[in-house]
Amino acid sequence: MARKQILVTNDDGIYAEGLRALEHSLASLGDVVVVAPEHEMSGTSQAITIHAPLRVRQLDDRHYSVSGTPADAVILALHRLLPERPHLVASGINAGGNLGENVIYSGTVAGAMEATLHGVPAIAFSLASRHHLDFSAAAAFAPRIASKVLAEGLPPGVMLNVNVPRGEVRGVRITRQSRKITQNVIHAKQDPRGRPYYWQDEYVAFDHVEPDSDYAAILAQEISVTPLQADRTDYPSLNHLSGWLSALRVPVES
Repeated sequence: MARKQILVTNDDGIYAEGLRALEHSLASLGDVVVVAPEHEMSGTSQAITIHAPLRVRQLDDRHYSVSGTPADAVILALHRLLPERPHLVASGINAGGNLGENVIYSGTVAGAMEATLHGVPAIAFSLASRHHLDFSAAAAFAPRIASKVLAEGLPPGVMLNVNVPRGEVRGVRITRQSRKITQNVIHAKQDPRGRPYYWQDEYVAFDHVEPDSDYAAILAQEISVTPLQADRTDYPSLNHLSGWLSALRVPVES
């Protein structure tokens, strides 16, 4: 039986420790090829590069760096760099959680979502901590869920967003994406010449965590597995909005 083909990418860059941990953990499941941004691309969401050329550097027969975003890396891998279509795309392991509305901004999630748009099953992996980074628990969990996806697939247009807590792991929970509970913080500073600049940060209002959400799982020291869909249509709203049509129609000039 032919070995499974697995593409690994990330948004922390080709030399990130989490990327190496994910690559090594999935090697037992198939042939792994890494195509990742040459520099950190956190917070780039699903941006693609259309106003500049993309450069690819082949580091060896299984590692490629791309002068672009995670979405760029996946597109190039699927359409140019890989000799055959992969059976799975794994993105991560990100240094920092991708929970709640952060999935909208995440380059890690975007790498997996780009694969989903192209019909390839995909999983995003994140460690829900930015300090004292230890990717061992996330790396140990990755082949367990990846093997299930390889065996059973995923529904069309659906990817999995996996967040692993720091420290002890007490279980696994299937969750939904949390509503926005983070508060944006803007720090105003001055550079040495007295010119203002701003640094954006956030904090989580933990007293508003919903019990079935991704944040709740992490707070309980459980791995959060959230299915995310590429189709952003809110289907329940279609019937309601259809009632607006008479007011929205543009008069036809005779």
